[in-house]
Amino acid sequence: MRGIIGLGNCRAEYTGTRHNIGFEVVDALAERHEIRFRRPRAAAVAGTGEIADTPVVLAKPLTMMNLSGVAVLRMCHLHDLGPEDLIVVVDDLNLDLGKLRLRRGGSEGGHNGLKSITEKLQTRDYPRLRIGIGSPPGGVGARDWVLSEFSAEEREEATEAVLRACECVEMTIIEGIEAAMNQFN
Repeated sequence: MRGIIGLGNCRAEYTGTRHNIGFEVVDALAERHEIRFRRPRAAAVAGTGEIADTPVVLAKPLTMMNLSGVAVLRMCHLHDLGPEDLIVVVDDLNLDLGKLRLRRGGSEGGHNGLKSITEKLQTRDYPRLRIGIGSPPGGVGARDWVLSEFSAEEREEATEAVLRACECVEMTIIEGIEAAMNQFN
């Protein structure tokens, strides 16, 4: 089984913000593969199904971003997943809007959601797919930027990035992470 965890903030006021693009990818994957989310369990809303005959659990933590590791660890225990079985989908303000970067593991790059996951899993070795949300313009702090919504023009590019991220996750599952990194990075 593979666990695809989209990071975001669970409250309604954060819907559509840059920080919640991980949730958007998981929602799009659920729609593409007809996976239904069930009642909250293990601090996440999750659904199980298949992508290309591979069992998957799609999950959106119900914790706030900075506590994502709590939900990820619980999902790992509940579904008998190791860190290598995960694909964590997350926003990245250090990447241009729409750019994707898939890695087997590595640093958290200042992202508090990834820091929480690393702390709870006690390893940095878990696959993560970063989606560029662009850097904040001068005078705008990182916190305000990630919690802001995309402009209408940016929304088009973000929507395209969500679709490419779905394809990247699917390729990772079907052909492996190396093939997906070569195709999408």
